Amino acid sequence: MSEINELYQELIIDHSRNPRNFGKLENANHMKEGYNPLCGDKFTFYIFEKNGIIEAIKFEGSGCAISTASASLMTESLKGKTIDEADKLFKAFQRLVKGEEEVSEKLLGKLIILAGVRDFPMRVKCATLPWHTMKSALHDEGGKICTE
Repeated sequence: MSEINELYQELIIDHSRNPRNFGKLENANHMKEGYNPLCGDKFTFYIFEKNGIIEAIKFEGSGCAISTASASLMTESLKGKTIDEADKLFKAFQRLVKGEEEVSEKLLGKLIILAGVRDFPMRVKCATLPWHTMKSALHDEGGKICTE
């Protein structure tokens, strides 16, 4: 197994077993539920945004290792970002996991480790569920997020 694959697996396992920013955010001013019926992944995201900046973001729920790790890594990456920066990161992450084009490691940081998901098309929805849910919460879009 290559060094990058080992790192990928270690990071996914670490973030799935010990998710960062897990729990309810009492002062959230944005909230959204997301569900992936194929895997049973179900998350609720809570965001406290002030003056266009994500000051805090947390999540609750359960999911497979990929979705939980993606949610954990995403919340770490978005703290302190503006809404515009979050939208750019959302688009870059989508391109990364769908293999549409190479995305800058500088832009994605640790999220780049999830690039391996593109080799498993059925798992792309697992990795992107947290992102779609966060984006919908941040922009106060109606309806429940479901990746079918």
